[in-house]
Amino acid sequence: MPTLTKLYTMEEASQHNTKDDCWVVIDGKVYDVTPYLDEHPGGDDVVLAATDDFEDAGHSKSAKELMQNFYIGELDTSAPIIPELEIASKKETANYSRNLMDLTKQYWAVPVAIVGISVVAGFIYLRKK
Repeated sequence: MPTLTKLYTMEEASQHNTKDDCWVVIDGKVYDVTPYLDEHPGGDDVVLAATDDFEDAGHSKSAKELMQNFYIGELDTSAPIIPELEIASKKETANYSRNLMDLTKQYWAVPVAIVGISVVAGFIYLRKK
């Protein structure tokens, strides 16, 4: 028989961002890690200022098992995500770099045209002397 899970929006989760009331969202699941902040090996500052993915931090299997003690519900994926809370990831940085390269490739003609016109103008100027 399925169990009922409480759903939280990202807006709700984002309001719990202090040492006295700290929630984290990992893989669509919401955890209230407030009681664990003082025990966290990296300190509470690491959790409060976390911008990296949980997996990237190198957590052990026992840490992942311990996380289940703090599980309070799931992220409501039907609710809109708050743009201010979208955290840049390594994938987005790669996309930004790729987009910049694409723009550079698209607009290469402008600087080439400027250089070409300058070279032609220079030759014309020198021939008239």
